[in-house]
Amino acid sequence: MEIMNVKLERCKQCYLCAQHCPNEAITFSEVLNTAGYNYACVNDEICIRCGICYIMCPDGVYSIVKNPSENGGLQNG
Repeated sequence: MEIMNVKLERCKQCYLCAQHCPNEAITFSEVLNTAGYNYACVNDEICIRCGICYIMCPDGVYSIVKNPSENGGLQNG
């Protein structure tokens, strides 16, 4: 199993990831990160892990985590 890890504090709400996501799996939280931006949220149910968000993001917000339960779970930040 793979999931997308989102580093919430790196997100600067540039929308490049959401604009290029083929499944529209990325939305933005109404909660602000410490830098004052609404951070990206990935819907893992519709995300196909194509990696476009990873490629488009200039701030390294995204990574794909394989077997998160074996790696201590998802870590945001």
